[in-house]
Amino acid sequence: MTKPGSTLISSPSKKEGVGETVWTVVYTLIIAVVIRTFLFEPFNIPSGSMIPTLLVGDYLFVSKYSYGYSRHSVPFSAIPFSGRIFGSEPERGDVIVFKLPTDNKTDYIKRLVGLPGDTIRMQDGRMFLNGQLVERTRVEDYVYRDTDGNVRRPTLYKEALPGKEHDILEEGDNRRLDNTREFTVPPGHYFMMGDNRDNSVDSRADVGFVPAENLVGRAEFLFFSTDGSASIWEVWKWPFAIRFSRIFNGID
Repeated sequence: MTKPGSTLISSPSKKEGVGETVWTVVYTLIIAVVIRTFLFEPFNIPSGSMIPTLLVGDYLFVSKYSYGYSRHSVPFSAIPFSGRIFGSEPERGDVIVFKLPTDNKTDYIKRLVGLPGDTIRMQDGRMFLNGQLVERTRVEDYVYRDTDGNVRRPTLYKEALPGKEHDILEEGDNRRLDNTREFTVPPGHYFMMGDNRDNSVDSRADVGFVPAENLVGRAEFLFFSTDGSASIWEVWKWPFAIRFSRIFNGID
């Protein structure tokens, strides 16, 4: 019995509570999909093809709006349409995530070195762009351990693409992809190369020219990085495995 003048407050039913929880989850998923599709998408680096710019264990954000949107902007490429909307041209030297042209599913990340109409060839480890030798300057010896645990000792160079300087690694100038035919980049396509030149599968072989439609976005900055020395359950090792100096670094 309630006292006179009091207000009876009924507790929400269990059914109403479950419904609110479901809608909260739905709203959260919608927001996550919108952000992932139109703004930023996280990626991690599993291979060493972009060393020294990107290391195995780096986690980064890719801006989805940089080049406009294609069917590959949507999770699982779920909406079938061709071309790009709100498209803009990438710049030479951008580090770009794209879908592998041979399957349109696998995510690759490389540096854009060739625009439509460019000619590119490798001769004795040196890049010739539109008939001109791309200059490189030796910086220092570089040492890293690959994903198989082998110690590698390439040379670090500063390469000067037109309008953009960036670091590359070369183990030698007579490796598998150090001498190629001359490639002419067709309209609506791009030529991609890894910064770890002798340990990269890219447009010189296997990958080929990358259609504009396959561009996912531009790599912007790192938000986490781990050297892989700590397993997920080895909590006590986490502070020593995290590369704190790389977190929030921009990607050049």
